Amino acid sequence: MGWNMRANIGIAGAALAIAVIGLILSLGTRYTEKGYKKYLVRIFSMLTAYTMSNFILWNVTDVEGCGYMIVSYICLFCESLFSSMILPVLNKFLLYCAGKNIRNNPLIYIIYFLWMVYFVLLVTAQFTKWIYYYTPDNEYFRGPLYFVLLIPLVLLMAVNLFALFKFRAELSRRQRIAFAVYFLVPLLCMVVQMFYSTVLMTVLGSAVSALIMLWIIVLDQLERSVAQARKIAQQRASINVLQMRPHFIYNTMMGIYYLCDRDPEKAKQVTLDFTTYLRKNFAAIASEDTIPFSAELEHTRAYLDVEQAQFEDSLFVRFDTPHTLFRVPPLTLQPIVENAVKHGLKSSSDPIHISVVTRQTDTASEIIVEDDGPGFDPVDDNEPHIALNNIRERLEMMCRGKLMIAPREGGGTSVTVMIPFSSQ
Repeated sequence: MGWNMRANIGIAGAALAIAVIGLILSLGTRYTEKGYKKYLVRIFSMLTAYTMSNFILWNVTDVEGCGYMIVSYICLFCESLFSSMILPVLNKFLLYCAGKNIRNNPLIYIIYFLWMVYFVLLVTAQFTKWIYYYTPDNEYFRGPLYFVLLIPLVLLMAVNLFALFKFRAELSRRQRIAFAVYFLVPLLCMVVQMFYSTVLMTVLGSAVSALIMLWIIVLDQLERSVAQARKIAQQRASINVLQMRPHFIYNTMMGIYYLCDRDPEKAKQVTLDFTTYLRKNFAAIASEDTIPFSAELEHTRAYLDVEQAQFEDSLFVRFDTPHTLFRVPPLTLQPIVENAVKHGLKSSSDPIHISVVTRQTDTASEIIVEDDGPGFDPVDDNEPHIALNNIRERLEMMCRGKLMIAPREGGGTSVTVMIPFSSQ
């Protein structure tokens, strides 16, 4: 066995290993849409069958005997069939990514027609010597019409490149790169193999380019998934802000109205606090990034000042916040404190005491909000739970933070927010 035979067997084995890895990754990825995953699994399933056929073929090449000749015929047929089947799937995948109607697109009919022509020629090759054939000693030869078999393949590649160019505007930058890599790399390998026919290049090029395509597509999908989740969370936050409790606004305005006669100075202060609260709320809508904790703390104080003006004998708040040099998603602390106020005042006629504490640990900045209210039911699907779940989602996505809820010793609820230093 010569060096080129050993090299080709090694290359075929490497291509098969890459195809199998790609198939496993396609099946196991969690960050791709269902449609993307379907096409990736199909492509790597065909690629695995293609490279496996090629690997077996090279292991029986130059082994004499009629039995090996039949194996060579079968393996070469399977290799040619599965490699060609990838091209129509790639075209459909490109149209899917571009958001086009696959069933009624003219390119699909052209692709199917070209592939059927190739399939007929491939079947013909098994019964004639016009395209290729094996001798009884298992020696491979190309027939005088071998080039005819390549024409549909070249046209299939040309149609795919045309589709990539035509629908480039509908594809993301990463998608354009992914398809260009898979269309061009095998084509370049075919050109190289024309001049260095002793070394197997096309199979390895197809496998490597497919794996690169998978990596780029998954990366693109992951980025889109994170961006979409961030956008959804931001929209939820905006909706929560816009849907401020009507009775809170009404009570505040009525409280200011009565204070104007009874205590004008206090009415002015409550008006200023309410204005600060509204300004911070609307600023949170416009913010798409984290904000300094000091700004969130100011927002929370303004909200509590307004509430204490109405419930001065029922609401008591203590702040112990020496550590403020860190950033949080907007609307993190204020909704937690608001939930404590709403839940405590609604559920009991007793005064409620709330404490807001910040501290710095070895790995994170922490915010602890505690109240001595009636406690928090973890299975109750009510408004406070929805608000806290929204905060938890935004913490995880925007700064890898965590929100933990636990019963407070002595009654009530303790909510802890942890922001790791690595994200600040």
